[in-house]
Formats: sequence, C-alpha cells, structure tokens
Amino acid sequence: MDISSQASRALAAPPAQVARSPVTSAYADKPSSAAMAERDAKPAADAASGDTAVSPQQQAQQQQQIAALASRDREVRSHEQAHTAVGGSYAGAPTYSFKRGPDGQAYAVGGEVSIDVSPIPNDPAATLRKMEVVQQAALAPAEPSAQDLRVAAQAQVLAAQARSELAALQREEIAAAAAERKAEAQAREEQEQTEQEEPAAVS
Repeated sequence: MDISSQASRALAAPPAQVARSPVTSAYADKPSSAAMAERDAKPAADAASGDTAVSPQQQAQQQQQIAALASRDREVRSHEQAHTAVGGSYAGAPTYSFKRGPDGQAYAVGGEVSIDVSPIPNDPAATLRKMEVVQQAALAPAEPSAQDLRVAAQAQVLAAQARSELAALQREEIAAAAAERKAEAQAREEQEQTEQEEPAAVS
C-alpha cells in the first residue's frame, strides 16, 4: 500500500476466502465472499422490485447471504479492533466499507486502520520501542492479512536500524567515558610528577 505524507500505513482484514493469505501502512482489502454475496443478492433485489412473491428457494438463498455477511461483519470488526487495541496512540480508529444485505441491513465487508510507521527523529531508543508496538499491532489479529505482514516487516526493518544506531551511540559513549578517564589519570600523574620535582624550600 502507499505511504502517506505522515508516513502512516493501514492495517486491514484479509479477504474472505477459503484459503487466506496472511495488514498495512494504510490499506483496505475487499472480500471475495462479499462480492459473491453482492452478485447473489442482485436476483433477490430484482425480484423484490418486480415480483413481490419470493419463493422458498429464494428465501433460503437470502438467509444464506445474510448469514455470510453477518459472519464477515464480525470477522472484519474483530480484525480491525485488534489492530487499534494494540497500536494505542500510533493507530487510528477503524474505518469500514459496507454492503447492504437482502434484509436491508448494512454489513462491514472490509476495513482498515491507519498506523504511524515513521521513526522518531534523533531518538533510536524511542524509535525501537515504537516499532515494537507497531509490529505487535500489525500481527494482533488471529489471521493477519498480507498487508498486515508487510507493515510488520517494515516495522522490523526500522527496529533493526534503530538497534544499530543505538548500539553505535552506546559505543561512542563508552569510548568517550574511557577517554575522559584516561585524561583524568594522565592529569593526576602529571600533577604528582610536578610536585615531586619541586625543590625543597630553604629555611
């Protein structure tokens, strides 16, 4: 998915398929089951607009469509809410796309949660903590989507970069502390040598 100017991406529910591929920096996935439900619902809608009589077969088909849409609605909402709950302040509120079922009710069939994946400038330690949260948020749903996995992978790369920067800073701090101790020791030695070389005072 595309990264916005705020470097936020979106996490989304996977397509409703028998075999799902495992969210994003801003993303929205459209389920194949919803597309099938929409296709199957069309004859029912046509029948409703023309013939008022609905055959038992059509009624059974509509009930199946409603059950599939209701199941997808629960799956999508649970998926997006998992991202939000774990992402905390780095995650936005879920947004959903809806499909109207044969019963006239709107069902969520797709959704996304935007998440901030930008590093924190000049603070690798804070960036590392942030990317750990982002990665956990991306993988929070029971079945992460392909976009979720891409966001998690991006956060992992940024976390690795932050660890490298943090390690370099720590090495610099250790080297600076060692140099300071060495300079202090040398100054003491020079002071002691100067005191020893001073001639004794004549009474």
